[in-house]
Amino acid sequence: MFSSRLFRPAQQLSSHVRRYANAPPSSGSNNTLLYGGLGAVAIGGGAYYAFSRSPQTASTPKAGEHGAQNESSAHGQPASKNEEKNIPAKTGGDIAPLKCFKGGDQGFVSLVLDKVEDVSGNTKRFRFKLDDEDAVSGLPVASALITKYKGPEMEKPVIRPYTPISDEDAKGYLDFVVKKYPGGPMSTHMHDMTVGQSLDFKGPIPKYKWEANKHEHVALIAGGTGITPMWQVARQIFKNPEDKTKVTLIFGNQKEEDILLKKEWADLEQQYPQRFRAFYVLEHPPENWQSGKGYITKDLLKTVLPGPKDANVKVFVCGPPGMYKAIAGAKKSPAEQGELTGQLAELGYTSEQVYKF
Repeated sequence: MFSSRLFRPAQQLSSHVRRYANAPPSSGSNNTLLYGGLGAVAIGGGAYYAFSRSPQTASTPKAGEHGAQNESSAHGQPASKNEEKNIPAKTGGDIAPLKCFKGGDQGFVSLVLDKVEDVSGNTKRFRFKLDDEDAVSGLPVASALITKYKGPEMEKPVIRPYTPISDEDAKGYLDFVVKKYPGGPMSTHMHDMTVGQSLDFKGPIPKYKWEANKHEHVALIAGGTGITPMWQVARQIFKNPEDKTKVTLIFGNQKEEDILLKKEWADLEQQYPQRFRAFYVLEHPPENWQSGKGYITKDLLKTVLPGPKDANVKVFVCGPPGMYKAIAGAKKSPAEQGELTGQLAELGYTSEQVYKF
C-alpha cells in the first residue's frame, strides 16, 4: 500500500502543462521545464485503486475488453477458411491490397507464428505471417482481433481480444505485444508457442472509428497491456500529415520494464514536441525515477490534460478492471460503455468525451 500523500503539482509545472494542453500547435519548444517539474512532483498513492493481479478464470468470450488478466491458452484447431472467393480480381491499375480479415461470416483465420522476441521478463513480441505476403490486415482504426485456442483437455475454446501493434498498412504480417499473466490461458499459450505453430484469429472487431482532426486534443490513459489500442490511435494520428490532433499519454505500470513501446513513444516526443507528451507512473519505481510514483490520480489528470471545457477533447481509457473503476467506471458490457464515474466524472468530463476500450 502506498502513502496517502496527494499529488501536489508545482505552480510552474501546472502553468507550463496547461499552456501545452490548450495552445494551438507550434514548433520549436523545449520539454526540459515540463519534465523537470513533473519529476519533482510526488504523485501520491492514495488508495484509489490497485492494478488487478488475480486472473479471471472464465472461458467465455469478452470481445470488448483489453488489459484484463483473464486470457486464453492452447493450440487453436485450424478454422476453415473461405477467402479465395472474396479476393478481388486484379484488373490492372491501382489495385487495393488484399485484406486478410474481412469480418462478417468469414470465420477464423489460422496464421503461422513467424518470429518471437523477448520484450521483458514476462512480455514477448509475436509476428504472425499473413497467407499472402502482399496482403494487409484489413483492420480499421481503432479495432481488434479475436484469438481462439482449444487445448486437448479443454471442453471449450478460450477466446480473447488483442490489438495488433503493427501498422495497418504493413504487408504480410501482424505484430502483437503480449504480457504473460499467471493463470492466463491465452497469454500462457502464446508464450509457449514456437515458430511454425498456428493460432486462430477473427475480425476485425470495430471499436472507435477515428477521423482526422475530429478532436483538437486526445488523452490516452492506459495501464499495462491496455497500451496497445492507444498505440493504434496515436500511430494513425501521426502518420497522417493532414491530422493536427494533439495527444497526451498517461501510462501506469508496476515497474519500469513494464512500459511497453517506450522507444516508440519517445520517438514521437522527439518528432512532435508540440503535439505529443507522455507521462509515466510506476507503482514500484527504481531509485532516481523522475516521473510519477504510485497510481494515476485525479490531480495528475487535472494537471496534464486540458479541462473538459478547455478544448474539443476526447479521452480514451484502457487497462485493468481496477483502473477502469477508479478513472472512468467499468464498462457495462463489451458493446456498452456504461456510466461514466470515477476521476474523470469528478473532473467534469462527460460520457460523450470519454471512450472505454
